[in-house]
Amino acid sequence: MKTELIKKKYNHYGLTPDDVFKHQHYVIITRSGIDKIQAIENITIDYEVINCEKDFCVVKANALKGEASIQTFGSALKGGFKDGNCNTWYVMEMAEKRAMSRAVLKLTGFYELGVFGEDESEDFKKKY
Repeated sequence: MKTELIKKKYNHYGLTPDDVFKHQHYVIITRSGIDKIQAIENITIDYEVINCEKDFCVVKANALKGEASIQTFGSALKGGFKDGNCNTWYVMEMAEKRAMSRAVLKLTGFYELGVFGEDESEDFKKKY
């Protein structure tokens, strides 16, 4: 049943194999897939910086899709897997991308199906 619902959404949003991949126990949607979904659903997102330091950032996303709205957060802590959740120095941008992915996937019902955005975790990066 869950797989059928994911396939239905996949087709509805015109996602391609480049937009989606399987990662261990989860289905992951890439940045391009998130962007397609956001455009089709006309989701608008306003961001609020909650905390921004040299190696740590938290961003709040206030997202709107028609009458539905959601608030969610994205964070990034530089330091890799041992000390943080981000391998890059641009923590603000990572926090924003994570907040955006969460907001789009929550507003479109993907989250309840166990689908996550590629940007949400370093573990979710596609292995080529």
